[in-house]
Amino acid sequence: MTDRVLIGKIIVITGASSGFGKGSAIKFAEQGASLVLAARRADLLDEVARQCEQAGGRAVVVPTDVTQEADISQLTQRAINEFGRIDVWVNDAGAGAVGRFEDVPLMDHVKVIQTDLLGTLYGSYCAIRQFRRQGAGILINVASLLGKVPSPYFSSYVAAKQGVVGLSASLRLELKEEKVDTIHVCTVIPSSFDTPFFEHAAQYTGHQASPIPPTDDPKDVVDAIVNLATNPKDEISVGSIAGVSNLAHHLFPGLVESMMARRTRQSEFEDAQPGEDSSGSLHEPAHSGSGVRGGWNQ
Repeated sequence: MTDRVLIGKIIVITGASSGFGKGSAIKFAEQGASLVLAARRADLLDEVARQCEQAGGRAVVVPTDVTQEADISQLTQRAINEFGRIDVWVNDAGAGAVGRFEDVPLMDHVKVIQTDLLGTLYGSYCAIRQFRRQGAGILINVASLLGKVPSPYFSSYVAAKQGVVGLSASLRLELKEEKVDTIHVCTVIPSSFDTPFFEHAAQYTGHQASPIPPTDDPKDVVDAIVNLATNPKDEISVGSIAGVSNLAHHLFPGLVESMMARRTRQSEFEDAQPGEDSSGSLHEPAHSGSGVRGGWNQ
């Protein structure tokens, strides 16, 4: 029986219709939390809400496009109207475009930046302002190993996730300078995981987008996110190669970047199945890819 250590806690999650967001929502619910679920796919959010309630939590659905500041403001207000406060805010919504920089349409690059970086900025802004009013709160921003170690063919995603890492670090420094120890900003650095992310990604390589191996179990990231709600840490790397890759990049940046480049090219071009170029779910949400796992490890 899962310890219900989050009873009474109010948790906002963006990107809650699949992947890490969905898995975290259900596990938070198992621990007794009340969830405010945000994503573009309202029908899938309704199903996640049912699963959360079956797990023992309470869930409110707020259809949200994180690229729209007004949507994030509405999400914040709905959480306050329903529950009176926000204890934890998880920025998990993410998108990617795979291909040579100049082969990916400019508007696809822009949409990746809007989703991954601006969406996190909007969410962080609303969360921190609310936490300041309350005097406490935990912000969890999901970045990526590519936010630390760059990779080719993911240019706008790398730019956005490095921005998320920097934004989170800057917010922590502000709080530290003001000696605020009741508000925490946590950054999750996952490596490659078996989620629907690559099924949703835009692809302009002539091949199907696929994870860069090794591809780990998303349960590890879900567990890390949920643990941060009661044991906040500044930054946590998750995945079989995340921690060692980050450390090695500090010591031997050129070598690690060359290895990452070779592995990425092999994964996205040489070993990938042929596929048609597509903007994926960047501009319009796709109904497919609704699980926590993406099925890449089958």
